[in-house]
Amino acid sequence: MSKQVAQAAETRSWKSASLAKNIALIVGASLLMGILGRFAVPLPFTPVPLSLANFGVLLVGLTLGSRRGFAALVLYLAEGAIGMPVFAPSTLPGVAQLLGPTGGYLLAYPFVALLAGWIAERGSKSFARFAVASLAGEILLFASGVAWLMVLLRAPLAQAANFGLFPFVFAEIIKVMAAAELGRRICNSRIADLLS
Repeated sequence: MSKQVAQAAETRSWKSASLAKNIALIVGASLLMGILGRFAVPLPFTPVPLSLANFGVLLVGLTLGSRRGFAALVLYLAEGAIGMPVFAPSTLPGVAQLLGPTGGYLLAYPFVALLAGWIAERGSKSFARFAVASLAGEILLFASGVAWLMVLLRAPLAQAANFGLFPFVFAEIIKVMAAAELGRRICNSRIADLLS
């Protein structure tokens, strides 16, 4: 009987340690997003800045997986909504930024991490798989962002794409490839033991 009690206590201890580790990873990823989100360059011909946050979303999804990546990005949005300086610098504070021109991108972040993580979890940790996962996430991200701009600006698809897609294509290809390679390296290194 005492052996069963000891095993039950060990299981509870392991679950507590696992929960604490998951919380730490989720909070850490949201803080990483807060740092990357501040690295943004406003472009004079579009209301959407060029930001490193998109790279961060992909990396978080690829390395933490679908569920923890989703949770980290929901936490990131909550931090920004309450006014923490985690979004790209803008004249719009807190929730207003979620409802502004970048709202479609921001609100898609948890789902982008979920999708990229889900694809990355299902198979080998190869560059090709991570590149496909990143590309799928980017397609979802820009579909959401451009659709949001269409509604917000009451603009046709072509005009919304001119504001929210075409100026970013080259930079986003670099981000997709960089996230895929860095994610692959992290998941195939000793760091992966900390993430699992």
